[in-house]
Amino acid sequence: MDDRNSFEHKGPELDSHSHRSIFVAFALPAVALGFAVFLAGCASAVRFTFPGPGTVAPQPTMPNASNVPPLLTIDGIASYYSTGFNGKRTASGEIFNKNALTAANREFPFGTLLRVTNLGNGESVEVTVNDRGPFDMSRIIDLSEAAARDIGMIQAGTARVRIQVLKWGTTDTTGDGS
Repeated sequence: MDDRNSFEHKGPELDSHSHRSIFVAFALPAVALGFAVFLAGCASAVRFTFPGPGTVAPQPTMPNASNVPPLLTIDGIASYYSTGFNGKRTASGEIFNKNALTAANREFPFGTLLRVTNLGNGESVEVTVNDRGPFDMSRIIDLSEAAARDIGMIQAGTARVRIQVLKWGTTDTTGDGS
């Protein structure tokens, strides 16, 4: 007998039933595990996606100041200014936009966030101080046209209002750069 071409089995004889037992014991769990890993890879996951063409990405939002208790409350008469000042520089250096929610006040720092409520109808609006005025000393605030419209005072031109300071501004309070 040639030792190179012969194979001598030195163990128990394996029949076809034994081969099936080995397959069930080892190969089948390995296949099942591989299939489970494959399915896990197909599972849905939270992913960041960019908006498609023609869509607008969500913009960050400011915290809602509506629930903030006021730091200061003042009642008085409001007026508004509009077209004659539109596009001109305000005391803060910003360009006045009659469609923005802004206001002029003689004392509050620029950037101060105010809630202005029309005491005649209960309507309110939040505005940011970016200008100086009003120059009629009987009034306490000049609103932009958009803010005046939001609280229903366009027709009358003035209204009795309650001003609530929600957040103090941090910029120059004089308007002259000093």
